[in-house]
Amino acid sequence: MTEDSAQINLTHHFLIAMPSLRDEAFERSVVYLCDHSENGAMGIVINKPSDISLSELFDKVDLPHPKASLAQSPVFQGGPVHMDRGFVLHTPVRALGEDENAAVYASTMVVPGGLEVTTSRDVLEALSQGSGPEQVLISLGYASWGGGQLEGELSENAWLTVEAEPQVIFSTPIDQRYAKALKLLGVDEWALSAVGARA
Repeated sequence: MTEDSAQINLTHHFLIAMPSLRDEAFERSVVYLCDHSENGAMGIVINKPSDISLSELFDKVDLPHPKASLAQSPVFQGGPVHMDRGFVLHTPVRALGEDENAAVYASTMVVPGGLEVTTSRDVLEALSQGSGPEQVLISLGYASWGGGQLEGELSENAWLTVEAEPQVIFSTPIDQRYAKALKLLGVDEWALSAVGARA
């Protein structure tokens, strides 16, 4: 590993798949990187909905349905690792009077840059009761890279990277997230496809 690649940290960035990336799990995907270090990287695909709605998921875990605005939202295919486990990507939630850096839920990873990922059931319970995070994306599975693996894929031009913007995750229609993430780089999807076709 070179000194330059050792210093790269893409936590709270989007990975945007290049047209040449044909892996079924990642083709035309946008991955939100929750963690990136010399030990590897972990992220959640934010633009691949499954055929399961949140209301169906809540039925499976024996919880009341969340509020109507969430109930019909899709559960996402977050990546090919642990596809039987749920991951809730959400805006921060803090308990009143507590350390502002303390997470409320039993198993939460705080992502530098402002988002959190919770894997414990208590966040689903909160959502089912009409509380919980203001904005959520719930996935089954996640994406993972071993130490140096993502850097290798970046050197092969499999991905573009850009600092993440939460509105792409939470406020952009699913079918527009790929193009919107590219726009953060000032790139049009048609131009990228043309480049990929010539490669």
